Amino acid sequence: MRRPLTGMRVLTVEQYGAGPFGTQHLADLGAEVIKIENHRTGGDYARALGPYFAEGAEGDEGSLFFQAVNRNKKSLSLDLSSPGGRDVLHRLAMSADAVANNLRGDVPQKLGITYDQLKDANPAIVCGHCSAFGRDGPRRDWPGYDFLMQAEAGYFHMSGEPDTPPTRMGLSIVDFMAGTYLALGLVSAVMAARESGRGRDVDVNLYDTALFNMSYLGAWSLNSDYAPARVARSAHASLVPCQLYRTADGWIYIMCNKEKFWRVLCEILDRPDLASDSRFRSFDQRLRHRDALTTILDDALTAKPTAAWLERFAGRVPASPVRTPREALLHPSVEASGMLNGVSLPSGQRFNLLASPINTGSGGVDTACPVSGADTRDLLLSVGYSDKEIQDLEAMGVI
Repeated sequence: MRRPLTGMRVLTVEQYGAGPFGTQHLADLGAEVIKIENHRTGGDYARALGPYFAEGAEGDEGSLFFQAVNRNKKSLSLDLSSPGGRDVLHRLAMSADAVANNLRGDVPQKLGITYDQLKDANPAIVCGHCSAFGRDGPRRDWPGYDFLMQAEAGYFHMSGEPDTPPTRMGLSIVDFMAGTYLALGLVSAVMAARESGRGRDVDVNLYDTALFNMSYLGAWSLNSDYAPARVARSAHASLVPCQLYRTADGWIYIMCNKEKFWRVLCEILDRPDLASDSRFRSFDQRLRHRDALTTILDDALTAKPTAAWLERFAGRVPASPVRTPREALLHPSVEASGMLNGVSLPSGQRFNLLASPINTGSGGVDTACPVSGADTRDLLLSVGYSDKEIQDLEAMGVI
């Protein structure tokens, strides 16, 4: 089968993390995603980000950071700040379904990439914006980044151990989620535009994303006196047992999020008495006596190494080993599951990326993002520019 977004064309003015991560979802699903990169400024500055680069890169396509969020895309060299660049953008927009960006909130208007500025070229165009704080309000012209959002939205006070300094989580999760919301918003709006013939602006911002990700913790906080806080051993806020426990050779994470799992755990530990103990009969009671239960379970679990417990639990009790990121990525199960995705540079050199977790049953070959501007001529020819016109644009410095 074809990839589900085959036939969808997306122009994107993006850099670094959130925007590229989101549009890579679209590219992986078959959309033609065209990175518009300003040759005067060197294109997406993530192309230069190290410290790790793919061997065999012959241009600016070697950064593994860059490739991790830009595979399956094309690159077009274009200076949108020039009058000639705006003309090229409008010509491209006539054949596109969407224009995406992850620029500061006040920049899309300056570059002419809002719906009002592009609707004359294509009334059905969808313009997606992923900024730090939105395109309206007092902070629309503020720069903003994932770690700042984690600090301001309260994440630092939910990560790490109690009585330690506020701690960010280890991933740029706000960037990744904001990019994913941008992709979802764009696809939804394009579906509507194909039916109605009318496009729109779609706005996502990092700060709203950080708040929205609070989900049920946010609902609790908004409607009660609950205050999210750090819990020892990465424990769940209310479910017990659901945390790290000691084993003979390290740690194991156990998550009994249903009462039936708690009873099975007691049986496997040869402690059926715990299930009938008045302190541990329900989630509420176990929460009140979490510390006492932690001591009891530590004592029981330190009788065997982690692997032995995982073998005994064997899907009957939800549990996981505690691996380092490198151990997780190099585990044989990763390759066996198809989560390793080998892509090739123009030189033929291959390197591994993580595959998309969205499996649509589609075939096709994934490709590395090329050097900046590699697809410029072919893309301009595809929208009707002649060789002479392309030469003139080059002479004027527009492309």
